[in-house]
Amino acid sequence: MIRLQLHLVSDSTGETLENMAKAALARFEGVETVKHYWPMVRTEGHIERVMEDVARQPGLILHTLVNHNVRGLLEARAHALGLPAVSALDPVIDALSRLLGMEAAERPGRQHALDAAYFRRVEAIQYTIAHDDGLAPEDWPAADIILAGVSRTSKTPTSIYLANRGYKVANVPLVVEAPPSDTLFRLSGPVVVGLTTSPERLIQVRRNRLLALHQAPETDYVDAERVKAEVAYARRIFADMGWPVIDVTRRSIEESAAAILNIVAHLREQQGEEEKPSA
Repeated sequence: MIRLQLHLVSDSTGETLENMAKAALARFEGVETVKHYWPMVRTEGHIERVMEDVARQPGLILHTLVNHNVRGLLEARAHALGLPAVSALDPVIDALSRLLGMEAAERPGRQHALDAAYFRRVEAIQYTIAHDDGLAPEDWPAADIILAGVSRTSKTPTSIYLANRGYKVANVPLVVEAPPSDTLFRLSGPVVVGLTTSPERLIQVRRNRLLALHQAPETDYVDAERVKAEVAYARRIFADMGWPVIDVTRRSIEESAAAILNIVAHLREQQGEEEKPSA
């Protein structure tokens, strides 16, 4: 099994780029892809932050950036790291430009109509980024979905994926030594979903993360007994609260998100609510 770190960098919602990447990856078997989503990247300062994470988890960079300065900085940083940075739309735009005899306009996200669905996606992405990793619990009641789980259960990438569908998502880490805000246990509006995985898989993911950060691969963070205790702690909370649970052990981000949306639709149907349309 080949493992690929794939960074999707967009100056808009990233939906177009994600669909293109998914279509291309379907042509390759035996590839485990870890996707990193970077939507609404429109400044050089944002590129600097993105590339810091790319440096820690090097891999292929796909982008749809149109601003020359922002794009140039990304390509320069990628070149310095020895990483490929591919503009996904360039071949199509170049062909259209030659055929039409005109230059393409430099406008980020022009492919999206500025309708209510577009603005909902943007608002959802902004909310989700601002409420990553347990931030701003006072705002959790405004979320559509809350994802809870121990460290490295794909809470952040799943949240960003759902945000690209127009859902406001907060994600909350469950740490034995530092219980989450009581707000989590009093929520009535958002659908709270627990994410879990097998201890063995969690140890593997965490060890890879430590190696990517050039840290010691053997710490309490990957201690077998400690990890089992963490997973059991989270599962007890899920059971006590009656929250639906998704096992992400063998699921891709897309599969986890689809399962979560099925849960949301089912619960809203039970409650007699109309399901929120996907953006």
